[in-house]
Amino acid sequence: MHSWIRNLVAALALSLTFAAATPAAHAADDDVIEGPVAPSKNGVLNLNTANEEELMRLPGVGASKAKAILELRSQLKGFKRVEDLMRVKGIGRKTFRKLLPMLKLEGATTLVEAQPAARAQAAAPGAAPGAKK
Repeated sequence: MHSWIRNLVAALALSLTFAAATPAAHAADDDVIEGPVAPSKNGVLNLNTANEEELMRLPGVGASKAKAILELRSQLKGFKRVEDLMRVKGIGRKTFRKLLPMLKLEGATTLVEAQPAARAQAAAPGAAPGAKK
């Protein structure tokens, strides 16, 4: 074999070794929301045990989104991290950041209904609370 072919093969083998050593979940690390999160005054919701009614206590989560969360939880056989919630259609980084103080994966659900103003604002992000139509 020519030396340049041997060097190319060695370089490819080396790059494949580094690629294989990188965890497959690395791409999902971009979804991790960093920084301290203060717990919600209204309590917390356990994503792994909450039923549809409890999920609907989250601002901006109605019946269809609650069902989608339950379906995803079933597919994943339980949430491994709260950031997995962003895999539900309609829950992006901005919505997730608002919900984060209310979410956990273990322990009891203590979340009470979100305050009506917060629910209304989450339902209509562009509308100011109390604004007349």
